[in-house]
Amino acid sequence: MKIFMYCTVVTVWVLTIVSAQAQENDAANAIAILKAAQEQIIAEEKEALTNEVENINQRLEQDEISIAEAKGLKEQAAEKRALNIENRLAIIDNKIALLERNGKMEEAEGSSISIGVGSLDQDNDRVFGIKVRERGTAKKRKYDRRTTSAFVFAFGLNNVMTEGESLNDSDFKIGGSRFAEIGWAWRTRVFKNTNWFRVKYGFSFQFNGLKPTDNRYYVDTGDQTELQEFPLDLDKSKFRMDNLVFPVHFEFGPSEKIEKDGYFRYNTYNKIKVGLGGYAGFNLGSRQKLKYSEDGEDVKEKLKASYNTNNFIYGLSGYLGWKWAAVYVKYDLNTIFKDNPIDQRNISLGLRFDVD
Repeated sequence: MKIFMYCTVVTVWVLTIVSAQAQENDAANAIAILKAAQEQIIAEEKEALTNEVENINQRLEQDEISIAEAKGLKEQAAEKRALNIENRLAIIDNKIALLERNGKMEEAEGSSISIGVGSLDQDNDRVFGIKVRERGTAKKRKYDRRTTSAFVFAFGLNNVMTEGESLNDSDFKIGGSRFAEIGWAWRTRVFKNTNWFRVKYGFSFQFNGLKPTDNRYYVDTGDQTELQEFPLDLDKSKFRMDNLVFPVHFEFGPSEKIEKDGYFRYNTYNKIKVGLGGYAGFNLGSRQKLKYSEDGEDVKEKLKASYNTNNFIYGLSGYLGWKWAAVYVKYDLNTIFKDNPIDQRNISLGLRFDVD
């Protein structure tokens, strides 16, 4: 759950910065993203307060602090988080006010700093890193931009397709097993005078989580990795595989050509998009988290090992989208484990967000 929360927070932050500062973004979309960021800020601070209170309660139970000290610490934590919410929301309120009043973010006086990865500036130089532009030097719009980039975030349900079994017979919890993906993608128009066919490519970090059923956990026996029943009652059993992959999708769909003085653009925001392709990459690591009670004490174990998982990851993926959201599915063609007698492959279904 923490990985999902971290990815969500990073996503909202990036979407807010990118959408608020990009000159070509629609103001209404930027405002919607900023308002979503406000909701996320409240949720984030509340979760942080909950964690602080739990820590104070644990110290109280262990007689490290008195009841009066615990009460004072809780009041301090609540006051701090309330101020954090107030200050952080005020910053975004100011950005929303600027957008509503001017239709774009006002530029600060003096030199401006822009951060780019892979895009081309007016001199056709590749921007990678930090670029400084002095005040008064207006950036000339590129007449035709065939390649654009977008921040990618996806999340949803994760499970396993087991040879000879259906998902109804899965060894993993349907709702409890989830995935998250975060990355960057470039989209290039294939043909010069039409935008119906594009190639989308980039890199992504995938986090595929599985929660076994029936009080089981994964055990590496040396020859293979198998699910075994845990000797105690498990409060939580979660297995996670982290991958770095490089997706390539062929994207189809209509677009609107917008012509302005000195430049033109193809807009696909309000159009249906279909992407079909795949990905290949590497397994960065596998880990397992177990939570249970033993002799009246809560025990949390974080186990990191190879678990005989395949190091090379490859599969098929596709999406059906409209605006910046899409229904997203991905399926690993590689088996999860190298030497297991029964083939198991990871499958995911969820939502994907590509924000230019």
